[in-house]
Amino acid sequence: MKINYVARKVNLRDNFKERVEKKLAKLSKIFSEDAEATVVVTLEKNRQTVEITIKDNSMVYRAESTMLEMNDALDKVVDLLTRQLRKHKTRLAKRIKSASLDDLVIETPDDFSEDEEISVVRKKLVSVKPISVEEAILQMEMIGHKFFMFTNSETGDINVVYTRNDGAYGLLEPTSDD
Repeated sequence: MKINYVARKVNLRDNFKERVEKKLAKLSKIFSEDAEATVVVTLEKNRQTVEITIKDNSMVYRAESTMLEMNDALDKVVDLLTRQLRKHKTRLAKRIKSASLDDLVIETPDDFSEDEEISVVRKKLVSVKPISVEEAILQMEMIGHKFFMFTNSETGDINVVYTRNDGAYGLLEPTSDD
């Protein structure tokens, strides 16, 4: 696993980097050799935030923790990542065994009201790799968003999965209205 470090308002010591490598070595068994981890450490006032993002193939795993000490935040983040990996591995196995694709596909939401003022406050580039609908739902849950855009491995089209207000999942598929 390749590890990149980003330090914001703080200098990272070698012993912290060694500790990160030791902690992530335990998780590297789960990921391929091409996996890439980004460790972002930020100092704000007397609080230190450690954020770890691991990208492996089309999956993204992310956790963040803020504590008084950098090492405590690192321990918490690694625990969160471990729990997240275990939880989603179990969920994926259950879904593949028990659910069919039709159970995950839900109708599109109601029309959008155009009366409101719209402004884009952030633009983000998204890598859209071919994955299954189930993998996209897991990916969405792992990053903590309400939606996730991806290339459907079955159709080759750009799709969006989203979480509905009732807790179910929806799938948006493109169509050409002629």
